[in-house]
Amino acid sequence: MKEEIAQIQSDALSAIESASDGQTLDQTRITFLGKKGRLTTASAGMKDLSKEEKPVVGQLLNTARSAIMDALETKGRILQDEDDRASLEGLDITLPGQPLHPGNLHPLTQLKDRAIGILRRLGFTLAEGPEIETEFHCFDALNTPPEHPARNEKDTFYFDSGKLLRTHTSTVQIRTMEAQSPPVRVIAPGSCYRRDEVDKTHLPAFNQLEGLYVDNDVQVGDLKGTLEFFYRAMFGEDTEVRFRPHFFPFTEPSFEIDARLQLKGQDPEWIEVAGCGMVDPAVFEEICKVRGDDLYHPDKVTGYAFGMGLDRLAMIKWGIKDIRLLIENDARFLSQFS
Repeated sequence: MKEEIAQIQSDALSAIESASDGQTLDQTRITFLGKKGRLTTASAGMKDLSKEEKPVVGQLLNTARSAIMDALETKGRILQDEDDRASLEGLDITLPGQPLHPGNLHPLTQLKDRAIGILRRLGFTLAEGPEIETEFHCFDALNTPPEHPARNEKDTFYFDSGKLLRTHTSTVQIRTMEAQSPPVRVIAPGSCYRRDEVDKTHLPAFNQLEGLYVDNDVQVGDLKGTLEFFYRAMFGEDTEVRFRPHFFPFTEPSFEIDARLQLKGQDPEWIEVAGCGMVDPAVFEEICKVRGDDLYHPDKVTGYAFGMGLDRLAMIKWGIKDIRLLIENDARFLSQFS
């Protein structure tokens, strides 16, 4: 067996030396060291040796295996060096390299991160909720009557199960109040879906950011101060903000928010940027029913809520004329925001 091991080692080293490429070298490794390789097969004969022979033969096997593995590694480096040199033949190393264009965050991501950062300074925390929702969380809990147009299949994407794609992130406000006792101060950025015709200002899938603040003595002045601070931080300290009376089922009183902004190449004008209002007592009453307590009873707490379209804010901030540009992934367009 000693002679057999010596012969296997000699044959292996000779085959390794003559290997001309990586594939041949790998086949040589399998031939001698694989599961059915010659040295592996020889090692199986150890069981037939006497107690005195086993240590000697075992040492010879280890020596042969080490020698073969070292030779394989050395030959592998040599062949790799040869391949590297061959790949560089004819290459003019004086030619200028191809520039790498650095990537950047999508403008919507930039704006969302900016908005979250501003509101976090005011004590708001992030909240999340599912995009596939129930009618209760999307409409009933938000005091939306059964005949409201938003509940029509022409406006909202329904599943056969009766669930739907949320039409606003106000659903997260409901889920937050279900799970958390007051005070509550959260913001919920996320995707929403409506059956809108695609044009320069509408998409069936868009992005919203909504906020909710509920505590013992929240007033309209708190809402006004929060949103004035937000829009001045977003668009500049000189930004003018005004509140116009409006109607939403889930807030009372309700307001539309306009900001006086100057788009590129245009005179300053008032632009609608968000909707807001004081949380309707009916919403709090519905939350109390679900929770089975009176922590959100309208006699104990008040609150405000607001919502804004992030796509619209991005269009305003950078003077984007067509919302479809935000989803087409045209590198020429996106490179402007690097």
